[in-house]
Amino acid sequence: MLGATRGDVMDGGLFWSLAVLAAVFVGMAKGGLPVVGMLAVPLLSLVMNPVVAAGMLLPVYVVSDMFGLYAYRHDFNMRVIVITAAGMTLGVLLGWATARTVPEPLVTGLVGLIGAVFALNLILRRGREVAAREADVPRGVFWGTITGFTSFVSHSGAPPFQVYVLPLKLSKMAFAGTSTIAFAYVNAIKLIPYWALGQINLHSLRIAAMLMVPAALSVFLGVRLVRILPEKLFFQIVTWALLLLSLKLMRDGWVGMTAV
Repeated sequence: MLGATRGDVMDGGLFWSLAVLAAVFVGMAKGGLPVVGMLAVPLLSLVMNPVVAAGMLLPVYVVSDMFGLYAYRHDFNMRVIVITAAGMTLGVLLGWATARTVPEPLVTGLVGLIGAVFALNLILRRGREVAAREADVPRGVFWGTITGFTSFVSHSGAPPFQVYVLPLKLSKMAFAGTSTIAFAYVNAIKLIPYWALGQINLHSLRIAAMLMVPAALSVFLGVRLVRILPEKLFFQIVTWALLLLSLKLMRDGWVGMTAV
């Protein structure tokens, strides 16, 4: 599977430059910055198969998660984590069960559409005061399941997760910590099915091990930036990042479906 690179450049300078930069983006995202994490897999896709890139980066995500868990050990909403984790477990199991049959471009495009509509709604009604929504179980399990499924199938779990969490109006630190812990969980439970499906192997693990150091160090850079950003600006960045990511997912889904 790892032979599916572009130009067999996995030992070249371009590959390693992009791989280290992708690892830095992963770490900063795990530090709570929502903007940069979406760049990691597309960046590596310039020199290798996107599916291979996603599988190779998953262990880097998991190790970065450990540092993110430490950084946000005091800043999270346990109720939201427990509710969404239940749904995420169902979603990952569903993704594993249907991995050979579900068209990834269709899932990617639908996730992008959901995220884009939600983000545009937030942007268009900005300035109008809306009461914080309660972290209810049915809605949380539903969006948690969608998060787990889309994270497994196309590494695009952020839009459905934010659809549920943003209306709760958590503080910026609680939002960052809750997101970090929730995705640490979903990344951990994806390891076994990814290994079983061949998306992680010994070669990819050796490369991932070398990328873990820059990723881990970058977690604390992300945490630092979250702490100094004004709360209003932080959530504006989250909303616009969600919109941009969702538009990219819609484009990727369309390209994938029309190429079939």
